[in-house]
Amino acid sequence: MRGSGLAAALLAACVLPACAERADAQSASSATSAVAAPQAEGGPYVLKGTQVWTVPDPVSGRDYEVFVSLPASYEANPQRRYPVVFVTDADYAFPIIRQVARRVNLEGPVIEEFILVGLSYSRGDSGVVSRNRDYTPTPNGPRGAGAALHGQGGAYQAYLKSQAIPFVDRRFRTDPARRVLLGHSYGGLLGAQILFTDPTLFHAYVLGSPSFWFDKRHIMTMEADYARAHKDLPADVFMYIGAYEAPGPDPRNTTGPDMVADMRAMERTLKSHGYPGLRVRSTVLEGEDHLTVAPVGFTRALMAVLPAKG
Repeated sequence: MRGSGLAAALLAACVLPACAERADAQSASSATSAVAAPQAEGGPYVLKGTQVWTVPDPVSGRDYEVFVSLPASYEANPQRRYPVVFVTDADYAFPIIRQVARRVNLEGPVIEEFILVGLSYSRGDSGVVSRNRDYTPTPNGPRGAGAALHGQGGAYQAYLKSQAIPFVDRRFRTDPARRVLLGHSYGGLLGAQILFTDPTLFHAYVLGSPSFWFDKRHIMTMEADYARAHKDLPADVFMYIGAYEAPGPDPRNTTGPDMVADMRAMERTLKSHGYPGLRVRSTVLEGEDHLTVAPVGFTRALMAVLPAKG
């Protein structure tokens, strides 16, 4: 996509983690929007077979768009309920995941069929503004973020629980016991926040290239707080990251925090508690950086948390 090239250029010119976040948002904002009304010749491309719904947040007064794609067998199986994958940064992630789920199953089932729900940004806000505010756990944004608003991840989590998820469950044949949250970068940070505050909201968490560095690794404090108060963490957790998301000699290596080490530290810490209900694993994807890792990371994640039933 044209937006991906611009995002890469932005990232190459930056040295702070905030730059990667801005590049993610630029990529998302520049990507093809999921749906549009039918157009005359020369109109914008429409992703057929998808839906867009407005799901307001009555607390903040913001309107959020929710994108939906139903599995191919949905209409022919009116009694069947499906797992649901909620993905953050839907403007770019939704169309990629939709096509990944179809393509890997072309020669036989690899990933179980699921309802895909894209969580888009608040209407009227750019991707940068919306994700900085909604996907972060504290107001202490990174250096270089200026006056950008951060730290309303708790409020957004409450919106998901009280509005977005119930909306999807009412309108579609979902299996509430098999709900997946997939987030990349700040989206992965949001997933970790929910994991350590309301883990049963989703049954599986995909934390892709998670921004655990945010606010002096505040997420580790949240993890420790949870561990002190609980004997179990009932969740299936899959983490992925690009090998270049660590300092190194290659020009593609990050010059910021060692995100690979952060992910590995999180996995070790979670395993050390011996939670009986927790399954956690991770993968470092060679040849990938913070921007290029998403498509292959999405694929590995879906294969891990929703493998086709034998």
